[in-house]
Amino acid sequence: MQVEPGPRHDAGAIAPDAAPDASRTKPSSSRRTQSVLFMCALNAVRSPMAEALTRHYFGRSLYVASAGVRPEELDPFTTAVMDEIGIDVSNHKPRTVQELEDAGFDLIVTLSPEAHHRAMELTRALAVDVEYWPTFDPTAVQGSRDQRMDAYRSVRDDLAERIKERFSP
Repeated sequence: MQVEPGPRHDAGAIAPDAAPDASRTKPSSSRRTQSVLFMCALNAVRSPMAEALTRHYFGRSLYVASAGVRPEELDPFTTAVMDEIGIDVSNHKPRTVQELEDAGFDLIVTLSPEAHHRAMELTRALAVDVEYWPTFDPTAVQGSRDQRMDAYRSVRDDLAERIKERFSP
């Protein structure tokens, strides 16, 4: 993975099971984020939601991609909850970080502990910002279809709020 040069911030160097308030604030860096990679474990639920939401809100003003530590098929509940708000993710092809070799990012947002650890390993000697946004895994919810959909909606809505707060000028 190729990364643009720039200052390294340790906003992501926190315990993966912690829920830091600082992860929800804009960094003090005067450099505006131009490219962001969202990472989760499988690139099947949280990171595709974050990628699609960011594109929806910020269009071409921000280059955005998503990847996982391991690939898995796109979760059908993800497609359903994104369709509810008019965002089509049905063509998303899950991919791993290794498949993004030619992409340069100045920010990596990790959404799961596993992804955060992997991002920290990958960026150890690179000048890239890493932020950890602890995000609930809705696949862990058992119950009726409605209960499961509510869990996915909650993740979608939380990500939308965080994305607007973090990337709005």
